[in-house]
Amino acid sequence: YSKSWIDVNYAVSEEVYHTMDVYLPTKIQDSYPAVFLIYGSAWFGNNLKHTAFHTLGEPLLDAGFAVITPNHRASTDSVFPAQIHDIKGAIRYIRANATSYHIDTTFIGISGISSGGHLAAMAGTTGSVSTKTSGEVTFDLEGKVGGNTNYSSSVHAVVNWFGPTDLLIMGECEGGGTVDHYSPDAPESILIGSYIHDNHDKGLLANPITYVHSSNPPFLIFHGAEDPLVPPCQSELLHEALMDHDVQSIFYLVEDGKHGPGVHTDENLEIMTNFFIQQLENINR
Repeated sequence: YSKSWIDVNYAVSEEVYHTMDVYLPTKIQDSYPAVFLIYGSAWFGNNLKHTAFHTLGEPLLDAGFAVITPNHRASTDSVFPAQIHDIKGAIRYIRANATSYHIDTTFIGISGISSGGHLAAMAGTTGSVSTKTSGEVTFDLEGKVGGNTNYSSSVHAVVNWFGPTDLLIMGECEGGGTVDHYSPDAPESILIGSYIHDNHDKGLLANPITYVHSSNPPFLIFHGAEDPLVPPCQSELLHEALMDHDVQSIFYLVEDGKHGPGVHTDENLEIMTNFFIQQLENINR
């Protein structure tokens, strides 16, 4: 990369979980389309932004995209929807300060791994949703992290790497066998701050699939067929829901792929990069 800003504070906060890194490609130009990358951690990590960069960043930089890697609060720092509030706060911050970081905001993509895929998908499906109610529960999906609330937090394209999409049925479909999704200590229960199977409304509102709408941006989805942590049905269901709403969705079920290994191949990273290039071209037409 030609230039970087490390530990940029995107919120009015001294906390490490409200920092992000910005990297610019080696090719020098006035501004760059951008892709946000969100790390995986079962929502337990609050300072793993470097891992998303090391896994996904290089091919995107080589293709001319600025790469932005935000931290976000762990589920042990604050329960959902704090995590998507942080991601949207980071996106709004970049839009508000685009000139300082040489970002061309006519294209902002997002990609995430595992729990980061869940947050990337949430950003994609809730781009025009401020609040949503199910039963007695209402979630604010936007938040006010960092302010800049007159700027949009929407994204133009999403690449989801084996992210959970329907937290209520994580234990019901084939695969994902090494996690007991019916335990009160399951990551998705800790995410919402209570046992998910006793809190259907909270679980429903934490699902990207709940918000699928015809106005959603295009999606590209990867999932290993042998994923031991997040069952492949999670991606299949999201793909089907997007298709049902006439949203462009491409789904790769990676034979022999595990939870990362065998899925993050050079070939699939190239598919991701080409997808973002294609969506950028579609917007610039």
